[in-house]
Amino acid sequence: MIELRPFNTLGAANHGWLDAHHHFAFANYHDPARVHWGSLRVWNDDKIAAGTGFATHPHADMEIITYVRSGAITHRDSMGNEGRTAAGDVQVMSAGSGVRHSEFNLESEETTLFQIWIIPDTRGDAPRWGARQFPSDSRNGAFVPLASGVAGDGDALPIRAAARVLGATILAGESVIYAPRSADRHLYLVPATGRVRIGPVEANARDGVAITQQANITITALEDSEVVLVDAA
Repeated sequence: MIELRPFNTLGAANHGWLDAHHHFAFANYHDPARVHWGSLRVWNDDKIAAGTGFATHPHADMEIITYVRSGAITHRDSMGNEGRTAAGDVQVMSAGSGVRHSEFNLESEETTLFQIWIIPDTRGDAPRWGARQFPSDSRNGAFVPLASGVAGDGDALPIRAAARVLGATILAGESVIYAPRSADRHLYLVPATGRVRIGPVEANARDGVAITQQANITITALEDSEVVLVDAA
């Protein structure tokens, strides 16, 4: 099954400083058909105005992955961590037994990002945070694990779930093949930029594509594209 979820069908909320679009039910957006996709619970597409951000607030028992598309985000938390994650890079916060954090755009330009939440396999673990730079050329023509709870995924930031967050850049006319780990996986793909085709489905930038399929999937770029894929239980 390959289901296209066009960007204009997503939940949306514009708070002035934050223009948010929700692939899954979130805050005041309720859609019983889009509550989660396997263990993938949230995929928010956020634009954050310069000099604004999310004030300190709590989380628990959730793996929260932030993929910065443009600009940068500055993280601070109750564990004493502080860091700036810039475009193309990734941060992961395993909320575990509980953590308070803030996320601010301290730049002079708008920041855009994907915020992805995955339900962890265990609850009540000690919270942790980490961030990594991922050179864009390492993703040329191939999916690279950015955050993962799967053994053997190398330099990916660790998460406490049997899931993977992967990124790829694909030139127009070229294709990338992804092999699901098993037939019961839930794949969710979003082009950050460009336009791609998966089987009979064409997806524009910021559309969502929900996939359950036993066989390998082939993603063909119709334009130069930057793609983010979650492979969840």
